[in-house]
Amino acid sequence: MTDPSTNQSNAPVEHYTREYFEKWNYADRGLGKYSMYWFARRYYAALVQRYAPPGGKLLEMGCGLGHLLGLLQDDFQCVGIDLIDYSIEQTKLNAPKAEAYQMSADDLSAFETGSFSVVVALHLVEHLPDPENTIQQVSRILKPGGLWLFATPHPDYALRRFKDRENDAIGKDKTHINVHPPQQWRRWCEANGFAMVKHFGDGLWDVPYLPLIPKMIQFGMFGLPALAQVVTRTTFTPLSMGVNQIGIARKK
Repeated sequence: MTDPSTNQSNAPVEHYTREYFEKWNYADRGLGKYSMYWFARRYYAALVQRYAPPGGKLLEMGCGLGHLLGLLQDDFQCVGIDLIDYSIEQTKLNAPKAEAYQMSADDLSAFETGSFSVVVALHLVEHLPDPENTIQQVSRILKPGGLWLFATPHPDYALRRFKDRENDAIGKDKTHINVHPPQQWRRWCEANGFAMVKHFGDGLWDVPYLPLIPKMIQFGMFGLPALAQVVTRTTFTPLSMGVNQIGIARKK
């Protein structure tokens, strides 16, 4: 394998700095124990452990602060990539057994064909200029039977009609340049050799949706099913009831 850090693309790296984490990525959610972020990382780790072939190499594209890799580093040979130098620094702290490289998911040519058992991309594909090409590259580097797990916004979920689309959880981040409905992601995956195992929503957590009713009450009304899904580690939420869509696919 060549050094992945030498494979830089023309991605708009000027947007992806430490400020990206502080202003957008985690600015409106806590990172502490029992926070939504804390539960979500454990949920995604549980999905990987349930659906992935045991052992082998795992690649997380857009590894962020490295917490998911930290949860999986004893079960897989973990590799994380991200455009942000701050992310690589944090990943090395939070997942010391993992390899971490500053590079773009636009170009995975540094990785050998069939070298991974698992590829994960949580809130990454919507930032890419050509996500279908990246899915094609993911298929190349996965072994047959390998797991492809991704999470990305659902632009037409059921209650978004009550939101300001320019400033809600999806629209406020202007680096979301490829937000597509579930059918498009499914087509791209299936066209590149994947069979969809699960495709579901992550819940209606982006409250408020209604005027006058306090935000915390609305979170109880709309957000608790999402928490139940995470705590029980199940996949029962319909796509229409998720601010984000979660795809679990297997390479044929």
